[in-house]
Amino acid sequence: MWIADNWKDYEVIDCSKGEKLERWGKYILVRPDPQVIWDTPKTEAGWKKKNGHYHRSQKGGGEWEFFDLPQEWSIRYRDLTFRLKPFSFKHTGLFPEQAVNWDWFSSIIKKAKEQAPGRQVKVLNLFAYTGGATLAAAAAGAAVTHVDASKGMVTWAKENAAASGLSDAPVRWLVDDCVKFVEREIRRGNTYDGIIMDPPSYGRGPKGEIWKIEDNVFPLIELATKLLSENALFFLVNSYTTGLQPAVLTYMMHTALVPQFGGKVESSEICLPVSSNGLVLPCGASGRWFT
Repeated sequence: MWIADNWKDYEVIDCSKGEKLERWGKYILVRPDPQVIWDTPKTEAGWKKKNGHYHRSQKGGGEWEFFDLPQEWSIRYRDLTFRLKPFSFKHTGLFPEQAVNWDWFSSIIKKAKEQAPGRQVKVLNLFAYTGGATLAAAAAGAAVTHVDASKGMVTWAKENAAASGLSDAPVRWLVDDCVKFVEREIRRGNTYDGIIMDPPSYGRGPKGEIWKIEDNVFPLIELATKLLSENALFFLVNSYTTGLQPAVLTYMMHTALVPQFGGKVESSEICLPVSSNGLVLPCGASGRWFT
């Protein structure tokens, strides 16, 4: 397991009966989590003194109930600042478990820059959401191309960059369909030293194209390998789909990458520590290729 255990502004305090109790800065939220299938006593004070509670509807979706929670606030991770706001389908604009991956590729970028100070490390971040991975890579010294199909998410990512003091960092902010962008970059002959992708389990493209991760992620991984440079450093794929176990990620990435580029592939669950009991909460899986 890869555990995101370096947070100071965030913690999972407890989890029970399909919900997790979290601290985001000084605010306590209760949100649903499908992994939490156990029923343990809710003795932590936060269960009764929460600032926000997302109630899932039996018909699908759900809604927030607020108790003295601002519309927006910020938390920090290392030198990065993230603006948070509760919005549709339980989200706050950040997936804290991804910090374990930020630390991993940041160390690779920094090492490459130390070994060749004049080298420009180019990173492509697909399905880039509000920019957590983009900011981590930029802070480590990379030039980043940030791609997401949602204009609102790209705007939010730019706000996070400004809050983190990275407004002038070499980041290209693009609102685009990720698959179409990769296809165009291949035709242009552009390459990248690192690729990050965090594809959704299900989605629709700009012309109604259906994206299902089980059907589409391997073709996209194969396609994206054509963008890797001769001295490529890493390739990261994240999955929140329970059907894509770590071994599946390893198999796909090894098949697509190792015969051509060598290197190694490792995959694992990514997890968050639960502060009340010392256990960990599974939050999906990640596959990592590196040289």
